[in-house]
Amino acid sequence: MAALSKRAHTRFVVLPPSGVAASNIFRSVELDAHGHDELLAGMQRFRGAMYLRDGAIQASDLTPDGRHRVEVDLRSWHVLSVDRNDEICACLRFVDETRAAGFDDLLIRHAALSGHPDLGDRFRRAVEQTMLEAHLMCMSFGEVGGWAVAESHRHTLEPLRIVLATYALLELLGGSLGVATATYRHESAPMLRRIGLGGVLSGGEELPSYYDPTYGCQMQVLQFDSRHPNPKYRAWVTELQSDLAGARVVSRQAPPIWTGIPVAESLPARLLPGLGLTPHVPASTW
Repeated sequence: MAALSKRAHTRFVVLPPSGVAASNIFRSVELDAHGHDELLAGMQRFRGAMYLRDGAIQASDLTPDGRHRVEVDLRSWHVLSVDRNDEICACLRFVDETRAAGFDDLLIRHAALSGHPDLGDRFRRAVEQTMLEAHLMCMSFGEVGGWAVAESHRHTLEPLRIVLATYALLELLGGSLGVATATYRHESAPMLRRIGLGGVLSGGEELPSYYDPTYGCQMQVLQFDSRHPNPKYRAWVTELQSDLAGARVVSRQAPPIWTGIPVAESLPARLLPGLGLTPHVPASTW
């Protein structure tokens, strides 16, 4: 495959959560609270406009200035793709939920599938199993979401590039297991499967897609392991890690000394039954 960066007409900007910038990973970190807030607001306006046009949200879901503003944005990593005019043309976020005690502390608890009379409990157990696996492997656990691509870029490499860049970000941060809710609108869920995400398994069976009345479309919960994209795209993820390491990173406040994404000090006791483990697992950082 040809180098992905040479085929792109956009560049990346990374927005870390408040207080985090990983200055020993990224070479170009700016401490600029105003600049961070402006970029975040611009991303929210862009995402709001895209979601509104797609029928995923209503005008009432936007702020008076057109932002699709959600609480999780403030504690998420955001990868933005901007064009030569500094206009945002794609975005995706990752929220680290490594320290969550269980399913009820996760953003994905709001997915319509969690309230399904037959599948809800299986869904909960499957997600908590993934959380446990992340703990045992000293990896972070989190959720990917907020994917939006400008209409003018949807039939280019940009949708693929922003997803692979998020894989690259997670690898730079030490690796992550996680989940994502994906829509079948614009064939997003099938595309994510081709990149390397898979269905959530319960008892060896994949949980089916479901209709989400909030977004008015068919959805599916997918899971990912940042270490294992589709082998077809492995070289591109490696290339994008280099791109992101040199990308513009705009931090809202001075970060603490970076030691890697912290793994919770102990596994939540409620996740351990039947595994022959105690809740006193030594803390790890990497």
